Amino acid sequence: MKCASKKREMGSSITMPAAVRKFRREISEISCCLKYLLFASNVILWLSALLVLSVGIWAWSEKGMFRNITRLHFIALDPAFVLIILGGVTFLLGFMGSVGALRENTCLLGAYAIFLSVLLIAEIGFCAVAFVLKDKGWIKDQATEGLKAFIRHYREDADQQNLIDWIQEDWLQCCGIDGPKDWDGNNYFNCSSIAIGSREACGVPFSCCRRRPQEVIKNKQCGYDVRKEGYPVDRNIHERGCLRAGEDWLEAHLISVAIGCVALLVLQILGICFAQNLRADIYTQKSKWH
Repeated sequence: MKCASKKREMGSSITMPAAVRKFRREISEISCCLKYLLFASNVILWLSALLVLSVGIWAWSEKGMFRNITRLHFIALDPAFVLIILGGVTFLLGFMGSVGALRENTCLLGAYAIFLSVLLIAEIGFCAVAFVLKDKGWIKDQATEGLKAFIRHYREDADQQNLIDWIQEDWLQCCGIDGPKDWDGNNYFNCSSIAIGSREACGVPFSCCRRRPQEVIKNKQCGYDVRKEGYPVDRNIHERGCLRAGEDWLEAHLISVAIGCVALLVLQILGICFAQNLRADIYTQKSKWH
């Protein structure tokens, strides 16, 4: 009898852990790896968006745009406004993804997947339209209008001024839209401004100037009078327009740009798939409770 009872005790001690393991497997329908991968990636996205949004709001407040919104010209090309929109959209997306994953909230995860799907469709649609219209000059016309607005309001908005200086001096190393003559569209650089005593009349911004060897301090007056008649032939400025320079840059970096776009689309598709898979896991788990 003692041997039989002892065997039963040993048998129960052996089968009990298996039953516990089976029970644990049954309740772990939600993948922890998927859940926390989605949570961590969206927290990073959320914090990055918060930083971008803060910079945009700070830039607008420094310019006093919240007090006088009528000062805003060509809103789509205002760098601070672009940062606010980009940061706001990304902040909302990261919030839905991170909180939805952490709290296992199917509504937030569904909204996250829908939001990503809408962005994905919009991006694909924009690429398709750009490809169709690239030979009709629509993209070139839009870029021209944007650069004209930059030139026209060059001295009126510090952010736009810094942006076009960066484009001309550091990125594309160009001047104007088709050339330095386009700066006649700005009141300060227009040759007729000589009559009102503008020192920059018939000149170009310093960002149009070519960098001299071993130049340490940038000469901010290097573009004065370079468009006046009788100025020396070697003006030491970029003669190529930014429109042509942009086309050349895109052709030279086409593969890198294409890889970046495809990588962005793949990440969005993965985000949609992960969110939907996590929702399915949550629904499966809930079905066991009812």
